[in-house]
Amino acid sequence: MQVTDKFAEGVAHFNATEFWEAHESWESLWLEADGDLVEFYQGLIQLAAAYHHTKRGTLRGAVRLFDAAMKRLEPFPQNYENLDRSAAISAAQEHRQWAADNIDRQKKLAPEEFPKLALRA
Repeated sequence: MQVTDKFAEGVAHFNATEFWEAHESWESLWLEADGDLVEFYQGLIQLAAAYHHTKRGTLRGAVRLFDAAMKRLEPFPQNYENLDRSAAISAAQEHRQWAADNIDRQKKLAPEEFPKLALRA
């Protein structure tokens, strides 16, 4: 697949911690996708949604979405569709546990703790 503007836009939003906007960019691709791309985009959308909840401090929703995202993305190579998400997945595993441990507390991650995705040319 050639990297589309919407895909790159979603990555840029994700890396700027604009998780809702990343979700919206990828959702437009997901709605038109078929085959494996449906699952891949949905996993990215759920990852962005998990971090949106984490940023807002709604950790119960974040845990559920981290689980769903990682389950959907697991079958795909870490560099699928020219997107290196290895650092983001590693961070998501840690942040999922952090969110589960802090569900009933009013905790939030610091801005620099959010992961980045690396888009390959």
